[in-house]
Amino acid sequence: MNGFDIIGDIHGAADELETLLAGMGYERSDPTGAYRHPVRTAIFVGDLIDRGPQQLRVLEIVKEMADAGSAMVTMGNHELNAIAFASPDPTRPGEYLRRHSAKNQAQHAAFLEQVVGDDRSRFLDWFMTLPLWLDLGDIRIVHACWHGPSMAVVESEVGGNRFTAPEQFVRASTKGDPLYTAVEVLLKGPEVGLVQYGQPAFLDKDGHRRDRARLRWWNGQADTLDDLAEIGGSFTTEDGSPYPSVAAVPVPADERSYVYTDRVPVFYGHYWRRWAPQQSVDWTTYTACVDFSAVRSGALVAYRWSGEQTVMPGNYISSLQFSPQPA
Repeated sequence: MNGFDIIGDIHGAADELETLLAGMGYERSDPTGAYRHPVRTAIFVGDLIDRGPQQLRVLEIVKEMADAGSAMVTMGNHELNAIAFASPDPTRPGEYLRRHSAKNQAQHAAFLEQVVGDDRSRFLDWFMTLPLWLDLGDIRIVHACWHGPSMAVVESEVGGNRFTAPEQFVRASTKGDPLYTAVEVLLKGPEVGLVQYGQPAFLDKDGHRRDRARLRWWNGQADTLDDLAEIGGSFTTEDGSPYPSVAAVPVPADERSYVYTDRVPVFYGHYWRRWAPQQSVDWTTYTACVDFSAVRSGALVAYRWSGEQTVMPGNYISSLQFSPQPA
């Protein structure tokens, strides 16, 4: 093994996945039929499902690779959501761990339509076995945020980096439970309040009102709100006005505790970037996002790690580089 290819959120974009794998030198092998590279291993950061048109094919490709040993997979928040959506809530008869509200139904509709019957049961069972993070010594992989204290809680509560019993999913779906709080950080990322600092709420990319912003935990130098609050340039206030500049006010130490300061490269997805990667936004010396909105922009992205001790932006690679160009 001469390196890892860390692949971002696929969200049902099977064409882009196969284009990227082939472009990186992965081929279907006998007798398993799984994609395999002669000397490298793929790592998927989660969010294989929801949104896109080819979710069953994505799941079949990725699971075949994992079963054959040519890939590793971490759990994304969409895999956890799928488990909770399908799991009855023992404390509320007739309800599920993830409520079947109109909003949740809409977010999960494509998976429910495309992955049915025995296939759905089989892949939900597989989701339950996925680790929440991977620490491979020289590199680290997590879906949304690498945070040692949250990982320590998970290890204390479940005995390692993955769930081992059904009741743990109940706890991970119950607000106020320490396991819920820890898993939210790891799979959805920490957030910072806005209103308490005099900032208005905003409408996110899906038009939902938010009064908390994602926290830029990858910014190792951050100590003020403008450095920590992740608010996209297209976001607006509730009345549709452009979102104002975020104030440069100090943020308390407890919220800054999420900021990553270790000197081990960590790779993550979740944040819906746009190709191509930008310094400080998508990558820093020791952090690299690999989620570049495969469904919405057609850019499924991998980082090809070959032993370097710091992130090298030239090691990013996109499915767009191998796609046929329009005439």
